Amino acid sequence: MSDALDARVEAGIAIFAVLVFIGILVAAASMGATGFGATSAYAVVVAIVVFILLMAVVGYWLSGKQE
Repeated sequence: MSDALDARVEAGIAIFAVLVFIGILVAAASMGATGFGATSAYAVVVAIVVFILLMAVVGYWLSGKQE
């Protein structure tokens, strides 16, 4: 693949990971009926952990493609 296409694929994957993170945050904010409670706080922590792990996996996968 060309360098420009590789850059677009990498950017698209990174944008997807950020959208997953934002989606989890939105879901966490809407979990509590009375506002942002303890359950929502746990969900935010889970969102951060999922985002970090997802970006690590994506980075590892993309680094393996660079040959």
